Amino acid sequence: MAVIWGVVLHALGGFASGSFYLPYKRVQGWAWESYWLVGGLFSWLIAPWVLGLLTVPNLLQVLQETDSETLFWTYFWGVLWGFGGLTFGLAMRYLGLSLGMAVVLGLCAVFGTLVPPIWGGQFAGLINTTSGQVIVLGLAVCVVGISICGVAGMMKEKSQPEAEKKAAIAEFDLRKGFLVAVFSGVMSACFSFGLTAGQSIAERAVRYGADPLYMNNAALVIILLGGLTTNAVWTIYLNWRNQTFSDYTNLSAPILRNILFCAMAGVTWYFQFFFYGMGDSQMGEYRFSGWTLHMAFIIAFSSLWGLYLHEWRGANQSTLRTIKLGILTVVLSSVIVGIGNYLA
Repeated sequence: MAVIWGVVLHALGGFASGSFYLPYKRVQGWAWESYWLVGGLFSWLIAPWVLGLLTVPNLLQVLQETDSETLFWTYFWGVLWGFGGLTFGLAMRYLGLSLGMAVVLGLCAVFGTLVPPIWGGQFAGLINTTSGQVIVLGLAVCVVGISICGVAGMMKEKSQPEAEKKAAIAEFDLRKGFLVAVFSGVMSACFSFGLTAGQSIAERAVRYGADPLYMNNAALVIILLGGLTTNAVWTIYLNWRNQTFSDYTNLSAPILRNILFCAMAGVTWYFQFFFYGMGDSQMGEYRFSGWTLHMAFIIAFSSLWGLYLHEWRGANQSTLRTIKLGILTVVLSSVIVGIGNYLA
């Protein structure tokens, strides 16, 4: 039963991640770097500390008693994940929600799921059990689904009129977007490594009275601080280079409205980690497979949003059938991984 609950929580996290970028589309008069930084302050600093303090008793003491090496590696992986998060936003900018999410998260799912058990010496044992083999099958199906989504993106590039591309995604650029998305997908997997490195922080939180369901919120504070570091350095540099510091004081732009939408986007993005951490605590021995579930749900929900927002308007019926097939295949992979966990 715990595994089923874990799958539901991963689905909630996937919905949050697949939906977070929508409020950014309502920001007016600000450069990308400005609204990305403001939203990031909510998702990587404010929300983690507020939810962490609410759900982890004695959070500050838990962190104070954690050895410096654990804190360093948890933060380090967060910094590297920050590069993925930073370029993730650029991928959405160039490819749109549906295609951008599929490419980024496909690579992220494979690296983030397989590297932790390989690093921890679990992989040999994994492929020698029925449950482990089912999980690996689910991973393979996920890769197939993501590949189908990628093919649909290329079909869209060929069949969709240029005017429709620009109407749905103002800065659509397939070549630039794919390069950014590949880099983002690989680096975004570091979030999974950060949770593995911070496992002792989560376990200490439980000893101090935290509900095991919320144990990962203690580590999230450190991981996301690393992500904030990377994103803040880059966006502030862009503010300086592009002379967009004035965005924050420009009275001709709806400042309070923009901050509100950035806050909505930032908090929604944080909730993907909040629910992912909860789901991760329920996945049992093969908790690393939850990463694939998380990625699959994000791809499914973001692709549905992409269809709803007419990112595929003007594409032919063959292209639309292909993207729908890709979405269904990704969803099927999450079901298979859930079955594998249940068997474990």
